[in-house]
Amino acid sequence: MHTWHWQTWNDLPYLTCSLLEPWQHGWFTQKFAPKTPFELTAELYPQAIAYRAKQVHGDKVLAPAEMPSPLHADNLPDGDGVISQDAHQAVWVCTADCTPVLIGDVQTGQVAAVHAGWRGTAKKIVPGAIERLLQHGSQLANLRVAMGPAIAGEVYQVDTDVAVQTAATIAPETPEMALDEAIAHLQALPHSPVLPDPQVGKVRLNVRQVNALQLEQLGLAPEQIAISPHCTYQDPDNFFSHRRAPLRKAQWAGIVSRGLSVVD
Repeated sequence: MHTWHWQTWNDLPYLTCSLLEPWQHGWFTQKFAPKTPFELTAELYPQAIAYRAKQVHGDKVLAPAEMPSPLHADNLPDGDGVISQDAHQAVWVCTADCTPVLIGDVQTGQVAAVHAGWRGTAKKIVPGAIERLLQHGSQLANLRVAMGPAIAGEVYQVDTDVAVQTAATIAPETPEMALDEAIAHLQALPHSPVLPDPQVGKVRLNVRQVNALQLEQLGLAPEQIAISPHCTYQDPDNFFSHRRAPLRKAQWAGIVSRGLSVVD
């Protein structure tokens, strides 16, 4: 069982996960605002260079070589995931209710950070990030994937068509069904990510569970995956939530690549 730990830096709280112990990493709370990844990297991981993209709820995953240099807030490329290519590269994503996914390869030291809301999840952005890691020398068995604080399924109300678009990635037969039939089919799945809602035309959607099932279908074992128990919507002390308060604010998650042990 993977454990999640509260850490502090200058009395500010952030989360780490035991699954990613080999890497410097963290899911940072709203109390770190308004610090940027560039500032956080300089203060927490001064030996590393920070990389982030301008998130657009898509499925593009970028590597540092595909980004402007030097990178700064005014020249960010569009993308919702970043992978490392060398040691001491800090990759970051920001989220409020979407899922911040951090990935590490225990053999190569490579890492990735992915922003996975329902739209990115419907486009299978996390498997896409893993495919990029595999192209850079990773093996599935060496990957560790941790999903940080996000809105929990029991409080995330969505339209039924949104649930079908998202969960169709784990049940590809559903788009051919009528909407009500598709929802019933998804709710009957083991460990279903689609939960009932009392309002007609609505259901509750567990986006992190959709991502976990995508990863299992990709070939990752359950012990390679960790899901944070923390809900951004239900924890106003620590996390911004667009569902709770529609503000243009978010918290950051980042991970720093290690020296490569296999791939140069």
